[in-house]
Amino acid sequence: MARHLLTDFELMILLSALRVGEKAYGVPIAAEIGSTGGRRVVVAAVYTALDRLERNGLVSSTIGEPTPERGGRAKRYFRVTGSGTSHIRNTQRALTALWTGVPQLEGRTT
Repeated sequence: MARHLLTDFELMILLSALRVGEKAYGVPIAAEIGSTGGRRVVVAAVYTALDRLERNGLVSSTIGEPTPERGGRAKRYFRVTGSGTSHIRNTQRALTALWTGVPQLEGRTT
């Protein structure tokens, strides 16, 4: 059975959504990627990826209550699904296996 691995951007989005928690929507997810992952991202790109991840069943979303500070618009909150968590673990295992035993990354020169 083939494992489905995430792209680096998808992985960062899913991990950031987990870190942000219940209030995960585009802006704090992008901020988390920037502050923790050190990668600047455009919020629109985050939402595009979240839409794709939702179509693939890796996240689910709910609509919050409208807020006055957003001009009455409601936020769309995202939650990583069980399938999303499985994809994160599969990607982690694959990357760890690739890193393991590479002399250039372990301080050895041969």
